Amino acid sequence: PDSLPAGRSAAYMPSPSSDPPNVLQSSHPLILHKITQMRKAKAGPKYLNQLLREVSTFLCYEATADLEMEPCAVTSRLGEEKGQRLANRVAIVPVMRGGLGMLEAMTEMVCNARVYHLGIYRDKKSLMPVEYYNKLPKRVTVQTAFVLDPCPLSGATAIAAIDILKAWGSTADFKLRIKFVCIGASQQAVDNISSAHPDVPIHVGLIDRLHDPDGAPLAPILPGLGDIGDRLFGTDGNDDFDEDGLDGA
Repeated sequence: PDSLPAGRSAAYMPSPSSDPPNVLQSSHPLILHKITQMRKAKAGPKYLNQLLREVSTFLCYEATADLEMEPCAVTSRLGEEKGQRLANRVAIVPVMRGGLGMLEAMTEMVCNARVYHLGIYRDKKSLMPVEYYNKLPKRVTVQTAFVLDPCPLSGATAIAAIDILKAWGSTADFKLRIKFVCIGASQQAVDNISSAHPDVPIHVGLIDRLHDPDGAPLAPILPGLGDIGDRLFGTDGNDDFDEDGLDGA
């Protein structure tokens, strides 16, 4: 029951030859396993939050692998020693609400990171992203920003968030480095984000590559995953879950 559904499994497999160079799909077995656990019908908010945090930790490890380091001195029990530390300041930017579920894992891994919140929703009529909340500071004091949005379908919200960060963090003398991190995404979302922002690395746990004859993603992507924000905060209308957790995680 934990395996990928028949007929769809090939659509989830990494396909590095066809992906743009800035798309980095993880091949870590535990990420694939835990995303499957997230799709279980009985996974309630508590258990889903635990899994989301665990998957986000793995993705954070991969997304931060190329952060710049600098030498530093450290006082150990044996006296003054040489070590290394992060050279630049980092910002974590969750796109509300779903991105909040990824935030804790990222801040635990990068404990001195700044946290800036963005609220963006997609208008049901125009299907265009609408910004409703923005807590970016007036001064840019970070060099790298990680945008968190767990499961983009079209990529419009992610593109809007990156647009906002670029407008805020880029000047004639400085260009903010941005990375996008998501749990799962449709092929269309990955292609759209990559096309709009080819300079932004996309770290994704799993890509659903199935689409209809017109190229639109089959909805829902990663069946069972649902709206992460609604599931995390218990607003999806589903009360039939096991709040004590599930075996096999």
